[in-house]
Amino acid sequence: MCAILIGFTKSGIPSLGILVVTTLMFVFPAKDSVGILLPMLVMGDLFAVIFYRRNVVWKYLISLIPWVLIGILCGYVVLDLVSSDQLKPIIGVIVLSMIALHIWREKLGERFNELLPKTIWFTVLMGILGGFTTMIGNAAGGIMAIYLLVKGLPKSEFVGTGAWFFMCVNLIKVPFYIHLGLITTTTFTFNLWMFPAILIGAFIGVKLLPYIPQKIFQYLVLGFAALGGIRLLF
Repeated sequence: MCAILIGFTKSGIPSLGILVVTTLMFVFPAKDSVGILLPMLVMGDLFAVIFYRRNVVWKYLISLIPWVLIGILCGYVVLDLVSSDQLKPIIGVIVLSMIALHIWREKLGERFNELLPKTIWFTVLMGILGGFTTMIGNAAGGIMAIYLLVKGLPKSEFVGTGAWFFMCVNLIKVPFYIHLGLITTTTFTFNLWMFPAILIGAFIGVKLLPYIPQKIFQYLVLGFAALGGIRLLF
């Protein structure tokens, strides 16, 4: 189910990512779930990058990457120090924060963009936060969405630039996860078995996306993810 949802996520329904993060943590130990999820996300990223290959604004990615690397290094240190039981509440807080951010953004609409600063410090903050949250929980979708909203990109460039961002960042994370023992030959073999389900999810997502009532669907997804986040926290 999670593999199919990853395909959906990469075909244009990003709020599903938070639900996948929380669900996998109820199936596997928290730290193991992070390593199991990453290669599946990379497989989904490949689909997204091929599908949106012409819709990317590179200058916004290049300015963000150095700060994302700092966030990834901070996340690497945290992952190395904490146990699965200690990681659960951290991910719970991140998931609930991302949901609150999403709801706040939806509620304010265009005014949300006007309230956000357009300075270099905003890019630095978004980059470090994005790198940290993606490293310890593969949960930086909300932060990246806000960064791209501030840049005022059209819808296709918004999705395409996001797809290339996550492809690059997720590939950067792979050696760190291998070093931490979170990606092994056993987990990667398991990931390969999930690849067909990811492709099925992506194909279904592309076909069904125009017919799904976006508002209702997103709030259902966020509601289930919030329940998962609360359970991880307590």
